[in-house]
Amino acid sequence: MLKAVRKSILQSGSDLKTLALLIVILLIAFGVILPGKFLTTRNFQSMAFQLPELGLLAIAMAVVMLTGGINLSIIATANACGIVIATILTHTVSRDASIAASIGPLLLAVLAGFAVSALIGLINGLFIAYVGVSPILATLGTMTIVEGISVLVTRGRVISGFPELLLTIGNSSVLGIPVSFLIFIIAAWLVTILLERTPFGQAVYMMGSNETATEFSGINVRRVTVLLYGLSGLLCGISSLIMVSRFNSARVGYGASYLLITVLACVLGGLNPDGGFGRIVGLVLGLGVLQMMSSGLNLLGFSAHLTEALWGVIILVILFLRRARGKGLGFGLQPPRRGKEAMQ
Repeated sequence: MLKAVRKSILQSGSDLKTLALLIVILLIAFGVILPGKFLTTRNFQSMAFQLPELGLLAIAMAVVMLTGGINLSIIATANACGIVIATILTHTVSRDASIAASIGPLLLAVLAGFAVSALIGLINGLFIAYVGVSPILATLGTMTIVEGISVLVTRGRVISGFPELLLTIGNSSVLGIPVSFLIFIIAAWLVTILLERTPFGQAVYMMGSNETATEFSGINVRRVTVLLYGLSGLLCGISSLIMVSRFNSARVGYGASYLLITVLACVLGGLNPDGGFGRIVGLVLGLGVLQMMSSGLNLLGFSAHLTEALWGVIILVILFLRRARGKGLGFGLQPPRRGKEAMQ
């Protein structure tokens, strides 16, 4: 099984090359179609500002998909975290407060928000690992409960009016690179190290390949599942921090359309919905492809609703190619092996 895990990580090289080539093609195509509009510093900065919150939610989805699971509560978790952060800040510090006066309340609010998001993830993991509820039903139930509590707390209203220190996270840049984008890249790098360089990450890939065999190999599958969903919740919290900072507000319903796109980004990035295969670097490239397509279509004047419909078509096409070719996800990946073959 260990050989299968290593192979699943290494054999995605062709997948990454295909995604990189697709990015180059999009750059050339939109550069020709939109001269002086697409290949500009302003447009790339705009894409870098828009990508991080979606990217972090996609990573939150990806880490559980590697085990064959899914987390339908990522949007509700992120919004709940944002509401906690916003509520604490609006009750402890004014919007005109100095940086020195804002540091303490901001740290308290962020830690409380992250604790809530991680707790929601851990609850998902406990239901899946110990109660035996399927991931789709457990996270659907959690999503409904969290959304209901969030509406009850906020009464559906928008919470706004945050100190300048918070707003700098989602709206400032360092050497022309958005701070939020740097946070996303650091988070993606750390998750990559966790998954590809640690025993915990190896266990995640093994579970996705064959959970029964993983359990017989001495790995505490339940513990790994709980921690993995906790990590997913924490990543939702980081995304929420950026979202609240960029929008200068928090409410129930933000990012509702992101759920479909996170699944699309995972599939496009080479992750197998059945688990066991995929890398975060592939997901990042997939996100780059989607962001470029979204930006290019927007500059061409296409409706945002038409773009969302296009995402759904792309998912179906990729899954069709996977089934038709009997390979990964249409990009040359092999299907996960089961039983004795996976244990070799």
